[in-house]
Amino acid sequence: MENKNDVIAILLVVLIAVIAMVGIQVSVKNGVQVALSPVKQQLDGIGKQERNILNQLNGIHRELNQMRNKVNSMGNGVPRFQPQPQLPPPEDMNKVYNIPVGDSAVLGNKNAPVTITEFSDFQCPFCARFYPVIKQVLAAYPDKVRVVIKNFPLAFHPNALPAAKLAMAANEQGKFQGMMESLLANGGDVSDAKIKEYAQNLGLNYNKLMADYKNQDARWTKQIDDDLKLGADVDVRGTPTFYLDGRKTNARDLESFKAQIDPILANKNK
Repeated sequence: MENKNDVIAILLVVLIAVIAMVGIQVSVKNGVQVALSPVKQQLDGIGKQERNILNQLNGIHRELNQMRNKVNSMGNGVPRFQPQPQLPPPEDMNKVYNIPVGDSAVLGNKNAPVTITEFSDFQCPFCARFYPVIKQVLAAYPDKVRVVIKNFPLAFHPNALPAAKLAMAANEQGKFQGMMESLLANGGDVSDAKIKEYAQNLGLNYNKLMADYKNQDARWTKQIDDDLKLGADVDVRGTPTFYLDGRKTNARDLESFKAQIDPILANKNK
């Protein structure tokens, strides 16, 4: 009987030990799972990021395919990239151009030995800015220099063309320079009120001015077209463009003009 009890006691001890071992294993497993939980979350996050990146790469691949298909659909012989426009060649300041006076208005002594030719736009702010310099030159050389005005109305100045025609109409009464000054000072304004103001200030016969302005339009148009064609032939690239005895000049103040005019006069007087 005693041996039987001993056996039972031994079995109970073993059972308790087994239960204890199982409990320890469960605790360890739970502990490991808790400890590894942040790692698992990070791994899950990394996996999600990888899937997002993969989706983005797939989207980029689709866009590239679409772009390639679009380029291929442009047709044979069509360049993928348009060539850059070529810059104009540098200006040759020593070249002498043939610029006849023709029917153009002349400021100063018409028989002066030195000629400044200006291609002008009466709505151009730069023409207005440099016109006082031209007056200074004429005052400094009253008998030696003349200024020939060629009309070069720029397409993006809507008043330039009618202003040029108005100055030509004023020239019929000997008031070209006065009308030119009025137009330059007012940005080429050719409104009815301004034209009446110009005529009154210049002592013009307003009715004759308007009759010449309207009735001789074909004449003015042809003369302006001739000036534009001439300007293209002599390489006018903007307004104002000045030529001194046929050569382009960058002079834009009195001293610069004098530095070029004096040697010309000295050479002519030899």
